[in-house]
Amino acid sequence: MVDFFDPTILSNYLDDYYLKGYITTIQASLLALVGAFLIGVIIAVFRIAPLKPLNWIGTAYVEFIRNTPLLIQVFVFYAGLPAFNIQLDGFQAGTIGLAVYTGAFIAEAIRAGIQAVPRGQMEAARASGLSYLQAMRFIILPQAIKVVIPPLGNQFINLVKNSAVLGIIAGMDLMYHGDLVNSSTFDPFSTYIFVGLFYLTLTIPLSLFVGYLERRLARSY
Repeated sequence: MVDFFDPTILSNYLDDYYLKGYITTIQASLLALVGAFLIGVIIAVFRIAPLKPLNWIGTAYVEFIRNTPLLIQVFVFYAGLPAFNIQLDGFQAGTIGLAVYTGAFIAEAIRAGIQAVPRGQMEAARASGLSYLQAMRFIILPQAIKVVIPPLGNQFINLVKNSAVLGIIAGMDLMYHGDLVNSSTFDPFSTYIFVGLFYLTLTIPLSLFVGYLERRLARSY
């Protein structure tokens, strides 16, 4: 066992590598989640708006983003934007890429939630004097988001796992620091076992929380 696994790697590199990357991963995930949620709400509203141009924009965004690799999208922000004199570091490019990518999936979840709200509620809101946007903001979206909280939780879990893409563009995340540890120890098995365990400390509690929400919402319904 000792020949294949070295537990001292964790203690030797915990503070300067693993924990630094762990904190950066949490920061990138939270920022990307906020951005993805905002993008998702906007695109979902575009997808069901009564104006055809907005439908086309929303559909084009969802289809393009969902059907191209996350890595390519991140490289566009990291290596493509400098052509337009826009410089982003690895953390910024990776976080924006995560938000843009996850936003497409969140948009579809929220759109499904909006469609689950009875149409009569929109008609009643409009009849009471609210504009389309006001009705969507105050009446429809709060109900739709409540319905899709569990799917949104699953997307957050996926976002945390996808954040490993920052390691490829020097995003200073957990995977990036794991690569640094591996370059010092030449022990990829032990190094990345610990990287995986750190990710599990994020994803397992999130998974349990999502399951709790699903059960709670099921009882309330």
